[in-house]
Amino acid sequence: MDEVTRDIQGDIPWCMLFADDVVLVDESRAGVNMKLELWRHTLESRGFRLSRTKTEYMMCDFSPTRHEDGDVSLEDQVKDGDIDEDVRHRISAGWLKWRQASGVLCDKKVQQRLKGKFYRMVIRPAMLYGAECWPTKRRHVQQLSVAEMRMLRWFCGHTRRDRIRNEEIRDRVGVAPIEEKLIQHRLRWFGHVQRRPTEAPVRSGVLKRGDNVKRGRGRPRLTWAEMVKRDLKEWNIAKELAMDRSAWRLAINVPEP
Repeated sequence: MDEVTRDIQGDIPWCMLFADDVVLVDESRAGVNMKLELWRHTLESRGFRLSRTKTEYMMCDFSPTRHEDGDVSLEDQVKDGDIDEDVRHRISAGWLKWRQASGVLCDKKVQQRLKGKFYRMVIRPAMLYGAECWPTKRRHVQQLSVAEMRMLRWFCGHTRRDRIRNEEIRDRVGVAPIEEKLIQHRLRWFGHVQRRPTEAPVRSGVLKRGDNVKRGRGRPRLTWAEMVKRDLKEWNIAKELAMDRSAWRLAINVPEP
């Protein structure tokens, strides 16, 4: 990768390579689109292929006044910045782990509590990988919850027709709701960001947003910062507590049943 793209690489941090992943940074969408097209043409002319589904972009509103319309696209395929594909991919990753361990999880001789522990240690982390940065909508949480309950009921030997409540299944296997664990992941990451120095770029790009930023037309897109505010309000936690790491971990902890 380094050799075939040597002629088009820019300086750090405007261009960064991590194994077979590439990070391209620019000050405008038009600049990003130009870089994307250049890299696509260069790689594909040498036998590589740029993944359309895995290519993602992030926009940081560092300027409170500047607003730019337009889309980020890869060969006319527009990137909408939504996380639908991410959620589906993580659920698929969870089921992949499930199938790899189905011999143990479906064995009636194995205790249900041990199955639940295996789920907590192996399958759920695969489903929530990277979820701390997701601005999740209700449908995303519902998709994760449905997948989790199907797995828990399956290795307990039950289906929905048995009319056993979700809470009873969770108590048997000792697994907390994945939606609560998702919030815990998000608040844990918020605590890491909050404890960074005020001049750190991650705080400028994630936690700060100008009040006079011009929004585009239509319903505004749900942001990660807005999700964090909602989480803090629902859990009745003050964000200032994040400065005390031990107290913060205790406040956001979701115990298993």
